[in-house]
Amino acid sequence: MVGLPYDCLANPLGAVRLTFDKAVSSGLNPSTSDGSDWGAVDLFRQFLFDDSGISQVPILNATSVKYIQPNMLVRFRGMIQDMLGNEFYAGVYKDGSTWRTNKYSDVSQVQMDFSPDMRVWERRLLYCVPVPGLNSWAEPLEVLSNQQKILASQQREKRPRNDDEAADHMDLESNQGCLDSPVTKKMREEGHPSSSAMQQDMVNEGTTPSFRPPDSEKNPFPCLVKVYDSPESDLKLNEIFEFIGVLSFDSELELNKEEADLQSNSLYEDDLIQLPPSKVPRIHCLVHKKLAVNDFVNVSPLTELNPLLIRETREVLLRHLTAVLGNDGVAAQYLLLHLLSRVHARVDGVAVGKLSLNFTSISQETASVFVSRLSVAMMELLPFTQHIPLTIEYLNNATLAPKKDYEANKLVSGVLQLAEGSHLTVDETKLQSGTLNSTGVENTRSLKNLTEVQQVEYDFKYYKMEMAADVQLLVLSEGKSNILPTDLVLPFQPSSTVSSEITDEAMLQSWRWYLATMRSLPHSISPEMQKVVEEDLVAARQADRSLGSHDFSRLLTMSRLVSLSFGETSLSMEHWQMVKELERLRKERLR
Repeated sequence: MVGLPYDCLANPLGAVRLTFDKAVSSGLNPSTSDGSDWGAVDLFRQFLFDDSGISQVPILNATSVKYIQPNMLVRFRGMIQDMLGNEFYAGVYKDGSTWRTNKYSDVSQVQMDFSPDMRVWERRLLYCVPVPGLNSWAEPLEVLSNQQKILASQQREKRPRNDDEAADHMDLESNQGCLDSPVTKKMREEGHPSSSAMQQDMVNEGTTPSFRPPDSEKNPFPCLVKVYDSPESDLKLNEIFEFIGVLSFDSELELNKEEADLQSNSLYEDDLIQLPPSKVPRIHCLVHKKLAVNDFVNVSPLTELNPLLIRETREVLLRHLTAVLGNDGVAAQYLLLHLLSRVHARVDGVAVGKLSLNFTSISQETASVFVSRLSVAMMELLPFTQHIPLTIEYLNNATLAPKKDYEANKLVSGVLQLAEGSHLTVDETKLQSGTLNSTGVENTRSLKNLTEVQQVEYDFKYYKMEMAADVQLLVLSEGKSNILPTDLVLPFQPSSTVSSEITDEAMLQSWRWYLATMRSLPHSISPEMQKVVEEDLVAARQADRSLGSHDFSRLLTMSRLVSLSFGETSLSMEHWQMVKELERLRKERLR
């Protein structure tokens, strides 16, 4: 008889161990296995994606963690801030004549005896943090509803359960997902409680564990993600991922280390003393997916790339940016191109596609109105935004580039360790003359390096490593910035200070979708237009001998972005003329 569906959310480890038992009974030899997946991941993929179970999985963050019990299935969205290497653990061992596995867990089901039958496997350790600068609107919509579901589920769990409701079988061949089995029942009878039973005991005893917030305000909710069966090339520093896995809260590792060593299956835990489980939760990853900017924007308001609707969205957004910038239409045009820019190629050390922008002529009086207004506008439109108020004191004291701390064996993050697609506003309007110390000089060099080549130099003490970045950089200053050599310099000329607040959430969502989608479109130039562009660049060079390859590269980048702003993937004569006219207006202001 097939029992009730087994709860993959409350007891994913039960599903893992049941698939292991089935694999062993089907011929898997644990003594020769390297730990490769034996079918557990396929089972969870079916539950998550084929059966739409992913919408039921709670998203782990600083708020929801208060409601989530250990050993539940959770989702965590974050950036890989540090890669801690590999961890060895006791993958399989014998309990009498029965093979058991510790995969996807930190603590064994039963006390292990070290014997020749035990096999040591490896897993990767990733220190992940919420995406730096993530704005609240970019959080998944289901966060709040999931928190409410979890709380309601816990309240139901507190009521006595009828033993007859317990499942007694698991049919791995069925499409019902995870089901209970005699193996789990036997574990309960032998005194090895299930995950849900342990959670119930903790609730009844008033000892439900809770995570204490970490000391660092910079990374309010880090997670240690343990990854299995994944090539190293799949996961890279500073990339954003959604990890779905088992939440581990091993308080015994901290409260009673000597006794815990008898059950801990990890041979690395002593090195993680800087990351106690009570402050840094562990997630044993079953499934992971790389995320991009588009994944943080809500569902598209447009069912398809309709050229007319895209043009309308562009015009409305441009009017909004013009209002934000005090009716400076030229500045709004350049700001739109800046917001659509991204590094789409690297050729001979050049980051192709970037378009950093420096608004100048911003006095103290102008700054008091428009700096905060611009900052708010960026936060409303883009998922990841950062703001640096640049002063001599800030440069002399801030940590901008990451540095390796070998004593703690961790990478100390810096302000410039940002995810791909981040936007950084640097406010120089309060920068005054002063003396830079050695830290200030290094920070200045780091900012310049990011602006010029979209790279950040990581300091590993014995050597330094350049890490590629893709950050949109907007500089606000009174005169042309001497620190950040941007691609474009434009004197800011507002004519109004009227506020431009937007309360229409649907409109904001359409703009967010527009910026995220248009910037990711491909682009090309036809042979006919390429000839026109080449002739115009030659003529421009003859008229102004000061023009160089950097200027030509900027014009080509602008032409690409103007086309994309209209949702078009090929340069037209109309858009090329728009680029030339914009540059004419900009150079008039520079004179």
